[in-house]
Amino acid sequence: MGGAKKQQKTQKIIVALSGGVDSAVVAQLLKEEGHEVIGVYLELWHDDYYHTAHQERGKEPWSDAQAICRKIGIPFYALNCAQEFKRRVVNYFLAAYNSGLTPNPCVVCNKQVKFRRLIRYAQQIGFDAVASGHYVQLKGYSGHYELWRAKDKAKDQSYFLYQLSQGDLAHLRFPLGELTKTEVRALAYSYHLPVASKKDSQEVCFINNDLPNFLQRYLSLIPGPIVDSNGQVIGKHEGLPLYTLGQRRGIKIGGSGPYYVKGFDFSTNSLLVTNNVNDPQLFRDTFFIPYLFWSSGRRPRRAIDCQVVIRYHHQPLDCQLIKETQGGWRVVLANPERSITPGQSAVFYEGDKLLGGGVIALPDSFC
Repeated sequence: MGGAKKQQKTQKIIVALSGGVDSAVVAQLLKEEGHEVIGVYLELWHDDYYHTAHQERGKEPWSDAQAICRKIGIPFYALNCAQEFKRRVVNYFLAAYNSGLTPNPCVVCNKQVKFRRLIRYAQQIGFDAVASGHYVQLKGYSGHYELWRAKDKAKDQSYFLYQLSQGDLAHLRFPLGELTKTEVRALAYSYHLPVASKKDSQEVCFINNDLPNFLQRYLSLIPGPIVDSNGQVIGKHEGLPLYTLGQRRGIKIGGSGPYYVKGFDFSTNSLLVTNNVNDPQLFRDTFFIPYLFWSSGRRPRRAIDCQVVIRYHHQPLDCQLIKETQGGWRVVLANPERSITPGQSAVFYEGDKLLGGGVIALPDSFC
């Protein structure tokens, strides 16, 4: 189920087409396996700044998705999810930054918009499953489903899928889980797909790789003091939402440095920094998760030992996950770690098997 292997029974499958090479190869592979395949492109929200820039460059993703379907010979449909995306993802994104968090919008989109909408659409039109170009392996047995890291560890996207439930996974297919990106690109060329040479997107889809510009246009940013470890004001910041715990670049202070963000004082609108790369306040060995998603099944009732990934592509860290009596979960790391960032997702694994995850809360000292 996790790779590009033929299944015994043909199905009716929706392929979530982004206009990129990965989902294009998924559509081609599934059609070759004999499934009835349609391509569905989700029209998401973009602000005028982003949309105009893409129009000027002639790079509308939906036109690539349409060309893919034409080449493969499958029907093409587009679903307008703009308002739903704006409400569930963009508003969450802005509110999180405004509260001192650094969010993962793709996590929210996958669960609350992309797969929710496509699974519902599949059920409405009598289709069996939804397939996407995510690099992750899906394994199932006796009605139970598990997500595992992809064969291509550099492209693995399991980190962004931890909020998916057992009910979601029962309707999903990830045909690229057992392929590497190099193999997928080679398949795209061999099939003469129109996006075979298209570069991968490296940006959050709705901000055009310009986060400061986006936040400055949508949030009411209030400049304030930059305060060092001695309590001295050494500069002026442009608004706390523009900064992330552990950040070095973009802190406009002359003289000695570099400086690193070590915290926020919201009561005085102050950015707290240090020029000591080994400052103890940059490191933590414990953090809190208010709510735990457990995609692998029933959540644990007590403490378990596992590994945690605290941001995308970060190395797994040995930890203990402990259920708190007053609610929520505490994560205790085997060793202190630098720049554990509130708002980012902490995702738990047992080897290559995804267990679940949650959003890292603000430390009490930041509130």
